[in-house]
Amino acid sequence: MSLTVEIRHAFSRLRLDVRVQLGSGLTALIGPSGAGKTTVLNVVAGVLRPDYSVVRLDQQVLADSQASIWQPAHRRQIGYVFQEPRLFPHMTVRQNLLYGRWFHRRGSGGLAPGEVIDLLNLTPLLPRHPSRLSGGEKQRVALGRALLARPRLLLLDEPLASIDQAHRAEILPYLDRVRADHDIPAIYVTHVWAEVAGRADHVIELRDGEVAFSGSPIEARLL
Repeated sequence: MSLTVEIRHAFSRLRLDVRVQLGSGLTALIGPSGAGKTTVLNVVAGVLRPDYSVVRLDQQVLADSQASIWQPAHRRQIGYVFQEPRLFPHMTVRQNLLYGRWFHRRGSGGLAPGEVIDLLNLTPLLPRHPSRLSGGEKQRVALGRALLARPRLLLLDEPLASIDQAHRAEILPYLDRVRADHDIPAIYVTHVWAEVAGRADHVIELRDGEVAFSGSPIEARLL
């Protein structure tokens, strides 16, 4: 996988000017609050249209301001797991999962519902509604729904931020399993280095809307 991202956007308190090129594996996107990390994910996902952007995934151009190209989010085939799970409260876990599959029902390939359910150990949760799930369980369902959308790329925006400390360790093994068994490239935003230590293949640090560092995890820890 090859991902090229160029973004320029002026907010009231921040000017974002980012240029990065990523490969396969897990990329950790780190930096202080307000540095622009979530904005980068939103532009890649197609849920925020900035002043200027170029987003190219493999050979497909998803956005190019100069060429007036802007692929809408539902056509980008990108899975997005937010800080809050954002599950449909009126649907069961099974229905929430299958919504992701339905969204790309015309496509081919990808993980089958049974594979995702087994991968994330969701069988006991299938008849429940989100109100009856723990924070860790909700995030597992949100991850499952994203996987069933047949993503070429996963975006994980602080997926453990809304989970209490006691349950954070619960979901990390599932993320490791997804990475090991299915090799889906991902960008993982976090403030907690322990969540990506030993997992990240590449590290990008944003500060004040710009790339302050881009390199290996070992180089990042030496800074």
